[in-house]
Amino acid sequence: MAFSSKACRCLVLMSFALLPLSMAMDSIGSYCSGNSLAGNSKAVASINSVLTDLVAKGSTGGGFATSSAGKGNNVIYGLVQCRGDVSTSDCQACLTSAANQILTSCNYQSDSRIWYDYCFMRFENENFIGQTDTDAGVILVNVQAMDNGKAFQKAVGKVMGKATSQASR
Repeated sequence: MAFSSKACRCLVLMSFALLPLSMAMDSIGSYCSGNSLAGNSKAVASINSVLTDLVAKGSTGGGFATSSAGKGNNVIYGLVQCRGDVSTSDCQACLTSAANQILTSCNYQSDSRIWYDYCFMRFENENFIGQTDTDAGVILVNVQAMDNGKAFQKAVGKVMGKATSQASR
């Protein structure tokens, strides 16, 4: 009986440990534009190569990586980034999920991007590496009413007051 109780407790603890990871696997938005490259087997191979490389490099390279693959008109460029506070294993899980979902969501379009809570992934058939990107983004809006607006405003005022006093030092 003690074994089943320990096993049950262990299972519950593992479930709680995996909860943040499971919440991170839902994309919060995607951007798909340009021509579909699905009919171009060389471009598809380049995309698959870039995504595989990005997942491997991004999860071991501090959460950021770029990659390119292909030749001529079939060159694909890619970039991934994980949040700085995300563990290596959570980053890898997020990038793996993003690599699978970006193909489903965007169907090999020439400019494809996907956002998750923990990571971002992008590939394109034009070299965007090192360029400022203001073309696409995800805007999240909370439409729920605040439970205690006055307490929130008071807390924000305190934080801003402390930040102001520390910044003026």
